[in-house]
Amino acid sequence: MNRHSPLAFVVAALRSTLHLIFMAVTVVPWAIMVLVTSLFLSPNQIYWLCVGWLHLAVRSGCLILGIQNRVTGFENLPQAEDGQAILLVKHQSTWETFCMPTLMPHPLAYVFKRELLFVPFFGWAMARMDMIHIDRRKRSQAFSKVVEQGRRLLARGTWVIMFPEGTRIPRGQAGAYKTGGTKLAVQTGAPVIPVAVTSAKCWPRKALVKYPGTVDFVIGPPISSVGRDPEELMREVESWIEAKMREKDPDAYAS
Repeated sequence: MNRHSPLAFVVAALRSTLHLIFMAVTVVPWAIMVLVTSLFLSPNQIYWLCVGWLHLAVRSGCLILGIQNRVTGFENLPQAEDGQAILLVKHQSTWETFCMPTLMPHPLAYVFKRELLFVPFFGWAMARMDMIHIDRRKRSQAFSKVVEQGRRLLARGTWVIMFPEGTRIPRGQAGAYKTGGTKLAVQTGAPVIPVAVTSAKCWPRKALVKYPGTVDFVIGPPISSVGRDPEELMREVESWIEAKMREKDPDAYAS
């Protein structure tokens, strides 16, 4: 079926609506379960309990929306139990925020804006997880908190994940890569791992209608942060990610 035909749009819209309803219906009881059981569970147990719902969301995305993931580069991830990593990920849609914890063998700590904690049920459950939420109104204090919390989480084997572009970027475009992630890497000595994601092929930025297809997650080789300049390091990360995006989604960059 031609993706651009009226029939394809109607089918995709119906499937997208069904998936949205499924997530809305399942997140409420799951969040309540997290809020109640978090009184008795360790931070690590709470994390994997929350990832259980993400597995449900991703699996339903595969079955209902027809989105499949293709992951390459697992060998580039730290193999040691105490191996550290700061994942710097291309950001095109919500899909990668759901998928990354389900794909990674270690707990992840997102750096995100504090406002998300007030989203009913979803945000309340996130608040029970040990992650890095920042108040953007207090910019002078925000990065200090990122370094403090990031150092603590990395020391216990949690990998930090950040979207260096800061927001979801339309397919075929590149946002301004901010140096927060590489600054954290330089200050903690943790290597950075770039990750290219072609999610906008199926789940466009801010789109209600999603389409079937294959999303590539390409995990790049770790880049040492020791003795590096954060801006130079981020340019290397950006160069790798954007080159890989053009390789995996050439139609988006044809012009």
